[in-house]
Amino acid sequence: MNKEIRTSLIKKAKVLSKNNDSSHDFSHAKRVLMNAEYIAQSENADFDIIIPAALFHDIVCYPKNDVRSNTSSDESAEVARHVLKLLDGYPTYKISIVEEVIKQCSYRKGIIPDLLESKVIQDADRLEATGAISIMRTFSSVGSMNKQLYNEEDPFCLEREPNSIEYGLDLFFTRLLKVEEQMHTVAAKMMARKRTKILNKFIDAFKEEIAI
Repeated sequence: MNKEIRTSLIKKAKVLSKNNDSSHDFSHAKRVLMNAEYIAQSENADFDIIIPAALFHDIVCYPKNDVRSNTSSDESAEVARHVLKLLDGYPTYKISIVEEVIKQCSYRKGIIPDLLESKVIQDADRLEATGAISIMRTFSSVGSMNKQLYNEEDPFCLEREPNSIEYGLDLFFTRLLKVEEQMHTVAAKMMARKRTKILNKFIDAFKEEIAI
């Protein structure tokens, strides 16, 4: 992809994501793009697909407790299609592939990607759900939904099923600590392994603090 098209896509994504919540804002898109481009280099993936898919995968994102949340990826794919159709120089035959990659990125739908670019984007996005950044994003979302940080009676889900809609810390056990085993590419697995250690250190530190 030439620099002009890449720059145009970045500028458009920044404008369209200005009202997104802090867990799915333009900085999130930029980090996913950075992850995706790094992974794509080792996987020989198509950057014409990788770049717009990374930038627009969460351009529409409803809160987890919103009934419309299941449609976020489909609506994001539609926005990407409109943007790419109006972009001079972008190969039109790749637009439908970008749409499919964005749809397959959805975590909520549990889709197993069948395209190389889908694997790269899914890995790049899910890396945001582990490590230091995932801790920041988790509790940012908890605050925006006015939910509790953790369950005081059983913070670490020892005798109950995790409920990540109600308690922020529960997301560690339903999703964040499982990211490493869900990676599709070698590069992403290595990155996730390092980030998982950060999560475990956080949990250990929190255990000490609430045991005082």
